[in-house]
Amino acid sequence: MAGNQQPVFSIGFPNQARRCDNRCVGAVHSKPFCPEEKTTMKRLLVCASLLFVAATLSAQPAPPKAPPKGPMASPPATVTATIAGKTITVNYNSPGVKGRAGHIFTKDGLISTNPGYPVWRAGANAATKLHTDGGITVAGLKVPAGDYTLFVDISDPDNWVLIVNKQTGQWGLKYDKTQDLGRVKMTMSKPLALVENLKYTITDLGGTTGKLTLEWENHSASVLIAVH
Repeated sequence: MAGNQQPVFSIGFPNQARRCDNRCVGAVHSKPFCPEEKTTMKRLLVCASLLFVAATLSAQPAPPKAPPKGPMASPPATVTATIAGKTITVNYNSPGVKGRAGHIFTKDGLISTNPGYPVWRAGANAATKLHTDGGITVAGLKVPAGDYTLFVDISDPDNWVLIVNKQTGQWGLKYDKTQDLGRVKMTMSKPLALVENLKYTITDLGGTTGKLTLEWENHSASVLIAVH
């Protein structure tokens, strides 16, 4: 060069080159600015934040379910009595007539739609349970101490037959005839007024004798119980 003019060297390039891995190639003394890397980092941060929020929400306990509104259609009930020092208990669910009087026990009535008809679960929902602390006799049928299921045969709507079944814990519509301990006729009568909600009663008649009664709609059926 002429005179004392000094050469000028550039420390960067106007258009930066790229490597084969698509990363920017910068000048010797400056860090390159890569928009693609910045965008990728933002996406990673957003994904990490979303995962954290999801994990936090899943770790929180589910809110408790609201209790059902209104009374149960067939509420559970229990009747118990002590006769000659032995406790006898019946657990059942109590359906209501609900305007169906005269259309419950007939051959084309409410119960006729049940799979086991004419055998009825003598209640609603789960099978009706009988428990006795000691051996008893039910209308002549010997029933050892323990747990049983009660069914009623309503083939004749006005002459019921009580069934004491050895299978327990099943849903009321599941009836296995091979598990029958025995069957006994029930004494029928008509209640003074319509019985809206099915009910059992156990009456102590004194000494070693009692009576089990089942009432619903315009039917009342009972059997005598004797404690051994």
